[in-house]
Amino acid sequence: MTAEPVREEKYARIERERRFLLAGPPPPAPVTASRRITDRYLAGTRLRLRRSESLTDGSREFKLTQKVPAARPGHIQGLITSVYLSPAEYELLARLPAATLSKTRLSVPPLGIDIFDPPLHGLVLAEAEFTTDAAARSFLPPPQIVAEVTDDPRFTGGSLVHAHREDLLGWLADYGIRPAPDTPWTA
Repeated sequence: MTAEPVREEKYARIERERRFLLAGPPPPAPVTASRRITDRYLAGTRLRLRRSESLTDGSREFKLTQKVPAARPGHIQGLITSVYLSPAEYELLARLPAATLSKTRLSVPPLGIDIFDPPLHGLVLAEAEFTTDAAARSFLPPPQIVAEVTDDPRFTGGSLVHAHREDLLGWLADYGIRPAPDTPWTA
């Protein structure tokens, strides 16, 4: 059965993204910005509540995002709709039951590199976002990439938020990555 094409809707846009594993965090020199991100995946929904704080200037951003996944593999991840929230709106929604995932995101253009907090320490996941299919297909990953995991559903936020340490170590071993089991990486 052929999957229906993913089309932009009135309020949603197509999310084009490729994801990659790295063996470790990048050196500090190429990092242009960094921020702490806490994602709350609201129980029983496709909704993610995000708090993002700049580690440079302390500015904060709050978003509610719905992700509707594509029914096929590849760089088109599906549809994404985001609403920016005030701190009060965020606090109200943060009371809902959710699973939480925390990480530090480093900007190393053209990549955003996520370094995860325990229990997912040792996972360094890079992503590149694109505005066109041609740009996504023609992207050449930098040499520090260990493996592309765009089509591996284990490395999506919605899956990672439910992962246990033992799961992660096995998934990384599948790609030849063996982080120190008890030593979190820091940014």
